[in-house]
Amino acid sequence: MSLITKQDGHLIVPENPTIPFIEGDGVGSEITPVCQQVVNAAVAKAYNGKRHIEWKEVLAGGKAFEQTGEWLPQATIDCFSNALVGIKGPLKTPVGGGIRSLNVALRQQLDLYVCQRPVRYFRGINSPVKHPERVNMCVFRENTEDIYAGIEWPAGSAEAERFGRFLREEMKVTKVRFPDTAAYGVKPVSREGSERLIRSAIDYALAHGRGIVTLVHKGNIMKFTEGGFKNWGYELAQREYAQELADGRLTVNDCICDAFLQNALLKPESYDVIATLNLNGDYISDMLAAQVGGIGIAPGANINYQSGHAIFEATHGIAPDIAGKDIVNPSSLLLSAVMMLEYIGWKEAAGLITRALEDNFTEGQATADLARFMEQGRTLGTQAFGDKLTEKINSYE
Repeated sequence: MSLITKQDGHLIVPENPTIPFIEGDGVGSEITPVCQQVVNAAVAKAYNGKRHIEWKEVLAGGKAFEQTGEWLPQATIDCFSNALVGIKGPLKTPVGGGIRSLNVALRQQLDLYVCQRPVRYFRGINSPVKHPERVNMCVFRENTEDIYAGIEWPAGSAEAERFGRFLREEMKVTKVRFPDTAAYGVKPVSREGSERLIRSAIDYALAHGRGIVTLVHKGNIMKFTEGGFKNWGYELAQREYAQELADGRLTVNDCICDAFLQNALLKPESYDVIATLNLNGDYISDMLAAQVGGIGIAPGANINYQSGHAIFEATHGIAPDIAGKDIVNPSSLLLSAVMMLEYIGWKEAAGLITRALEDNFTEGQATADLARFMEQGRTLGTQAFGDKLTEKINSYE
């Protein structure tokens, strides 16, 4: 294997890096081969055959359980850890206990504290809003704390009764209205976790010439968790980016999350890079995706900017109702692969894929989920859509 490494804060990428991939459950077996086909064509075209990706399959989800009896084998974690950069299709959630979510487990075990979701409009896509072209944001969603810590107890359990008793007797809490039937969840938000997320968002903004970072929170109600996130963000900016603030290259502001959801519809051009906690980020990223055409064209990545580890992923589910029908849209995984190529510095190949996608959409050629809303849209199957992208890439001068 030719592994990507990190030295002195920079990724060292060989000409033929090994990229581990998880095919995914449901529609994963359709979108993953198409994604690799298009990426291979773009890399070959951009670098005249001098670079290529060595794809290495690793197992997780239903396929892993069938072959190994485990939903997330340690060998998969180890491979992602050693290779630094990987990509995955959608995974089903195990039923009946054990791992709560395979996606969450991967993020937590590799400490992938940034969920990064860029959202932009592609010409030719039908949108429910008047000016989708005004949406161009990158969401940095904290990936390891808040609700993703998974600390909760069901109503009626011994743990919930014990926790409720602790609140009443030790912490003197009197505001639990129905203590006998209450379930409980704990929302941890730390200074360290908040700062590393916000620092990554600011660094990204500066590196990409996107000068406004907005801290989105609910600190007016949750004053010490969400409010702490906001306060720590401002303190970090003043402490570590005073010069950038002073010379106008960086602006840091904040917005209450419910106001942001409204503003993002009314004046999306006012926002650039968003830094937010987990639950807020979940709502925000899907809402923004809907404004530009839906989750089918929404890419995502889980990144630890300190260690260099990154897993890029389709942001939709396994869609068992359409699996095997050659109709699923591979664009989410393809655009996540674009993010991956940009992350490792192969921007020329990434640009070819983006160009081919937009050319296809502008011509009204797309999978059924998008083509049905396009004027004179032409529906292509999953593989045919990938073939058309490959053809376009190979035709570019």
